[in-house]
Amino acid sequence: MLDRITVEPGKMEGRPCIRGLRFTVAQLIRLAAAGWTLEQIQREYAFVEAEDLRQALLYAAATSEVTMMPLRDSA
Repeated sequence: MLDRITVEPGKMEGRPCIRGLRFTVAQLIRLAAAGWTLEQIQREYAFVEAEDLRQALLYAAATSEVTMMPLRDSA
């Protein structure tokens, strides 16, 4: 269950956010993808909890199965 992921049409242009805050799932996923640890994220964004990151990753995984992105050949 993704009860920490919220979408409000008038907030952050309707993008999925963490617990109704003005902090998007995409922002959190980008930090994790850049190699930031939970501790590093929490130093900069004290409101982020471990469960927020877990649910953001679950959300990203679920939505990635719907969207196709062209990838470059590794050649």
